[in-house]
Amino acid sequence: MNLAWKEMKKSKTKFVILGSIVFLISLLTFIISGLANGLSQDNAALIKNLPDGEIYMETAAEETHALSAIDIATQQSALSENDGAFAFSIQMGFLLNEQDEQQSVAFATSTGSAPFPDVSKGEIVLDRSLEEDGIQQGERFTNSQSNGEFTVAGFTDGAKYSHAAVAFVHPDDFADMYRTEEQQMLFVPDLAEPGAIPGLQSFSVKEFLDTLPSYSAEQLSLSMIVWFLVVISGMLFAIFFYMMNIQKLGLYGILKAIGVKTGTLFRMIWAQMLAITAVALFLSIAISQLFATLAPGDMPFYLPIDATLQLAAVFFAIGFAGATLSGFQIRKAQPLQAIQQGEG
Repeated sequence: MNLAWKEMKKSKTKFVILGSIVFLISLLTFIISGLANGLSQDNAALIKNLPDGEIYMETAAEETHALSAIDIATQQSALSENDGAFAFSIQMGFLLNEQDEQQSVAFATSTGSAPFPDVSKGEIVLDRSLEEDGIQQGERFTNSQSNGEFTVAGFTDGAKYSHAAVAFVHPDDFADMYRTEEQQMLFVPDLAEPGAIPGLQSFSVKEFLDTLPSYSAEQLSLSMIVWFLVVISGMLFAIFFYMMNIQKLGLYGILKAIGVKTGTLFRMIWAQMLAITAVALFLSIAISQLFATLAPGDMPFYLPIDATLQLAAVFFAIGFAGATLSGFQIRKAQPLQAIQQGEG
């Protein structure tokens, strides 16, 4: 550790440049990861907030929930046999206020469930983002597919679907709008030990999210960018330490000749990598969390601590691997050959 610290003080410029690059890449990675998580929440928070369990839809729908229609008898049988199970539906639509201004929403309804709010007939419960847009409790809305009016009964958090605010309605109102009393999906919590239901296909929450084309395509693109940046940071460590090790073969030869073990030299490289990465990640995490608090309210940015720590652990692992790969020529070099190469 003492050798590592002395070399870092002697070659401050080189290590500051590497640290700055790692800081910028890690900061960009955290920001993009926050945007990816934010878009994920904005796209499917309604589904992601469900407890662990299985989602069932009609097999004939071919993994398209909008085409699914669960038979009433099948639904009643599944609900009676599984504690905590409920049926629900989601359809995109819109609301019209008294000035005939249109507000796009995702209508959702359920047969009584803890995850979804209870709604009386003729009322709607909206995602809180619409309250921030100026909609108030008690305000009235209409829909061209329904004969009645909807009164805003309240607001709830984390109810977004397909980048639209969710509007929870009573099952009778949903049936009136979409001319069907059949629900699209069933949810059975893990505590009920869900099994196969004839005519229905089951999905975990993650598997169901992958059936949503907009969600899977969006997350795949952003995830590729995040991991590409992580790999670049590992390559930077490998290239930087490799170039420094080539320049210091003569020094390593002398150190090995006086009895310094190869393991000690590796520990020196690891200590330098650890110090650079720790400082760079501390700064990038602090700035990314500050960005999360200062970002505009309509910007979908979500960077929880667990995701931040996971990315930080990956950066440390990649940095360790890159630094280790760069040091292999030290282990292979003999003291005399290293000194000769350094002198040449």
